[in-house]
Amino acid sequence: MPRLSKKTMFAIEAVLDVAFNAGEAPVRSGDITRRQKIPKRYLEQVLQHLVRAGILAGKRGPRGGYKLGRERRLITLGEIIRVVRTLEAETEPDEDTGSALAHEVVWPTWHRLREELMSKLDAITIEDLCRDARERGVQSDPGERLEFHI
Repeated sequence: MPRLSKKTMFAIEAVLDVAFNAGEAPVRSGDITRRQKIPKRYLEQVLQHLVRAGILAGKRGPRGGYKLGRERRLITLGEIIRVVRTLEAETEPDEDTGSALAHEVVWPTWHRLREELMSKLDAITIEDLCRDARERGVQSDPGERLEFHI
């Protein structure tokens, strides 16, 4: 079973926090850190990559922060995970190593399973998760940590 890394979870929580708490003003990274208990060192790196990917839009300055780069219904979990995967790629095993069994059986099986999983994750949008949060009674509250269970 593939493992959900901390960076992946932090990226999903950050995007979901921005979507759930978006108003007229951008959501500040400090507010995301406080609500989601995401260490600032992880959050800043992830936010920069999410902005480069167009998932978030960043605004600098005293009134700066983050908004979604596009509508919630157009951002998927699969897309967020792909952004984080590029950050974590250097720690994954190299496909050039391994035996004939690895090359002929394990890697092709792993790729097929990963594609199936990503296809399912591409069908889940940030809008879906926001709706789930509302249905579960989660309130947008800048003073409290929002908890999301995926």
